[in-house]
Amino acid sequence: MIYFQERNKSVTYKEARVYLDELSKYGSVLGLDTIRGLLRELGNPQDRLRFIHIAGTNGKGSVLAYTSTILSEAGYRIGRYVSPTVVSYRERIQVDGDMISKHSFAEETEKVQDAIVRLKEAKEPLPTVFEAETAIAFLYFEKKKCDFVVLESGLGGKEDATNIVKNTVCAVFSSISMDHVGIIGNTLSEIAETKAGIMKPGCTVVSAPQKSEVRIVLERKAKELGCPLFYAEPEKAVILEEDYRGMRFSYKSTENIQIRLSGTYQLINAVTAWETVHVLKQSEEKPFWQKEQDWEQSVKTGFLKTEWFGRFTNISERPIVLVDGAHNEDAAKRLAESVRTYFPGKKLIYIMGVFRDKEYDKIIRSMIPYARCVYAVDLPNTERTLSAQKLKEAVLAESKDVPVYAVGQIRQAVKKALRDAGEDDIILAFGSLSYLGQVKEAVYKEQTEQKRHLIEDEG
Repeated sequence: MIYFQERNKSVTYKEARVYLDELSKYGSVLGLDTIRGLLRELGNPQDRLRFIHIAGTNGKGSVLAYTSTILSEAGYRIGRYVSPTVVSYRERIQVDGDMISKHSFAEETEKVQDAIVRLKEAKEPLPTVFEAETAIAFLYFEKKKCDFVVLESGLGGKEDATNIVKNTVCAVFSSISMDHVGIIGNTLSEIAETKAGIMKPGCTVVSAPQKSEVRIVLERKAKELGCPLFYAEPEKAVILEEDYRGMRFSYKSTENIQIRLSGTYQLINAVTAWETVHVLKQSEEKPFWQKEQDWEQSVKTGFLKTEWFGRFTNISERPIVLVDGAHNEDAAKRLAESVRTYFPGKKLIYIMGVFRDKEYDKIIRSMIPYARCVYAVDLPNTERTLSAQKLKEAVLAESKDVPVYAVGQIRQAVKKALRDAGEDDIILAFGSLSYLGQVKEAVYKEQTEQKRHLIEDEG
């Protein structure tokens, strides 16, 4: 494994990225011993921060985005730590919605590099890339004096590197379903047990509605640790307006909430975030909102300002182009529900790319009834992608009636889909978050090219 030796100059952003890319070749391991050693070398910055820790299978990112935006709007300085990223690598570390600068990233990476050199010299275990990135984030959040860090759990919860934190004010659970089977558990109860590991003694727990097996685990764990537990109640929400561009609803004491994230499942994520900031409002000794109307305004403005790319995101009109990171069975079922709700009776043009270690056959089964045709692509992560040809075969195994094209390249799939679509058609790219940024870029480039040709033809 390559580590930087002694230097006479500061590390650049490019050098920091090269260094972390080198670390990434060595995979990841579950357990907290290694990151504990790394953070000890760095002075344990996480011990001087307070956390809202989020675990779950689907919806973690959206709940994080709503929660952190509302709290920023209320006057708190809020750190965000998310993975995976979609558009920019630096998305994973943000303060009040602003990505870490290249200079700051390089600066904190240099501190981590030096700590790893000391660990190596002491013949102690060396961290994975995710552990290094987590340490970089904690250093940055401490330097920025964040009031709270909204922390998205990586793989599972109990033995994930993010679970090294002690000062968890609120443990939040988005929808928990089957995912990473065999790694974090083989049954839904075992997976829930792993994710429940983010609870800390006495913290408040907020959860989205869960299946009975999950509820049993969360409630037992919360009782053991003396944690008050609150469930979001989407059945108490009143939807006032809804389409593929967003939703307007009222929930409990807050009327006329507007969100720009679309998808029928966003109501659950939004009310889970509402419950999270509500319990913080009740527990904070010196909240920034001193009056009830200040709380109301922070919540409504925060919801309206929240952006989170890749969650049934509309990136173009005429034709409508949507991107969604649905990458497991539960997410695919929710995506199918959104398609039925917003486009009843319509058949969509699909762009699809999946990882071969996901249950792609179940994703196909949920989505294929609404397909007019499918363009299969290879994902940027060539080591994990299911090839376009294999994906084509998997789709044909589920349905012989839907035309499937193994295109491979994302740009080519976008070009073919746009040429295939009329102004009233819908194109939907899904299967993984990892390629949706490239889809967005390709759509923009193709539409710009089409406009240029149109102007030239008219000229």
